[in-house]
Amino acid sequence: MIKKDTVLEFLKEVEVDDLVKNVQVMGDNIFIDMVAHSPAMHERKKLEAAMKQAFASKFGENVVLKLKIDTPEPSEVIQNQIKGKQIPGIKNIIAVASGKGGVGKSTVSSNLAVSLAKMGFSVGLLDADIYGPSIPTMFDTVGSKPLSVEVNGKHLMKPIESYGVKILSIGYFSGANQAVVWRGPMAAKALHQMIRDADWGELDFLLIDLPPGTGDIHLSIIQEVPVTGAVIVSTPQHVALADVRKGVAMFNMESINIPVLGLIENMAYFTPEELPNNKYYIFGKEGAKNMAEDLNIPVLGEVPIVQSIREAGDVGHPAALQDGTIVSDIYQEVTRNMVESLVERNKNLPPTEAVKITTMAGCSPKK
Repeated sequence: MIKKDTVLEFLKEVEVDDLVKNVQVMGDNIFIDMVAHSPAMHERKKLEAAMKQAFASKFGENVVLKLKIDTPEPSEVIQNQIKGKQIPGIKNIIAVASGKGGVGKSTVSSNLAVSLAKMGFSVGLLDADIYGPSIPTMFDTVGSKPLSVEVNGKHLMKPIESYGVKILSIGYFSGANQAVVWRGPMAAKALHQMIRDADWGELDFLLIDLPPGTGDIHLSIIQEVPVTGAVIVSTPQHVALADVRKGVAMFNMESINIPVLGLIENMAYFTPEELPNNKYYIFGKEGAKNMAEDLNIPVLGEVPIVQSIREAGDVGHPAALQDGTIVSDIYQEVTRNMVESLVERNKNLPPTEAVKITTMAGCSPKK
């Protein structure tokens, strides 16, 4: 026989306990009264389907779940809409995304952050790639542990600082050989803590290094904070550019509506050291340029295949720090173009709002 306490604990696990108004258990019948996030009929139907799937998975098909899902009051809807507000002290939040993995997104994120810091901006970098964090390696901070500081009577995490960039990553909280095996709600909670329970201070830019693709983590971020703009990283070949369309389409969705500041073509070409005037387009030529024209977004720059970029990332010293080199100059130009695109965006568009999206993932039980 199922106990009421067991049901209440499960509702906490799937993180819908804040929507629940009443729970009653009678044998194999579970009665739950809830209030949906949104008054929209399709959102209530999504919530109902997700709840039934979660309960069947947890308690078996013999359990009968009887739901009553009410429409929220107007005041509750307004409260939901303002939950994901701007982080105090942070002026611009930039999401760095890629359609697929392996295109060098984290390398680009690291060098953008360093280049911004060299320009005199105050910069933070959040490693939101929960399942494959690489930012600690790229900043030579593997093994570092954020300290706890008290700010206005509240204990907050102090980001690790390296090369003038404030950094937080799940890699600082898990072992080097420890796999992070979490369902969506757990990952979302970790991101919330790194964003909201951290002493970021005053920042001109917070860069968020997103995982590849378009999934749960992306939705969690855009629900949590109003992202000012997005930068897409891709390589020139068709298989990568095909996924760029999906990434741009996600940010352009009516319910998300985050401006895409531009596309960075990584691994654009290869120039041998002994033939500095030669360019070999190993992955194709002008793929990003053609894609950007088609999608009506700017190209922020082309980053070539250079051995020193890889070596610099491996030893935790981003290549953009190497003053006077071609690589440093390229990253400076890409970063300047990104800032110019951001200035144009802030001049012509209103501030981005955090969005409220009810997803099936929110009702996935944690294990």
